[in-house]
Amino acid sequence: MDYSADYETKADAIADLCASSFTASEGVEEGALIGALARRLITETPAEDLRVFTAWENGALLGGIFFTRLTYEGDPRTVFMMAPVAVATERQGQGIGQRLIAHGLDALRQEGVDIAVTYGDPAFYGRVGFNSVSEADLPAPQPLQQPQGWIAQSLTDAPLTPLRGPARCVAAFDDPALW
Repeated sequence: MDYSADYETKADAIADLCASSFTASEGVEEGALIGALARRLITETPAEDLRVFTAWENGALLGGIFFTRLTYEGDPRTVFMMAPVAVATERQGQGIGQRLIAHGLDALRQEGVDIAVTYGDPAFYGRVGFNSVSEADLPAPQPLQQPQGWIAQSLTDAPLTPLRGPARCVAAFDDPALW
């Protein structure tokens, strides 16, 4: 499996992967929403606020993950949110997502990012170091429909301590339907 951080030349393939993966697991409406989100992230988010990592095998796209900057007005730490995460439907359950997430988190660590946060299944993401956090300790940029899915991890040796908000996300995520 090979990793790539080149998302601009593979934008359509990455967005299509997100759409098909979420359609298979969550239905057509969610697939369309996440596919459109992936396209917006790639085309509208400034490069300094976006990291995209993909996994490939023999020219086939196996998985993709996005990290976008979260800004906390009263806090100097660098925070990135991981979402969406997609693995080709026929390759799910093979550890590709976990390895791709570990690769992305390592790249963020090397870049000096302090905290990674995501909004998803705590049982799945707990396998790659994410733990539940409260909105009081780590404010979300929009009201959360499922607060138990708000999870984070420190990417440094420092413990995860409360962030001073309010929080601001990139424009593509500034939609209550995504939260």
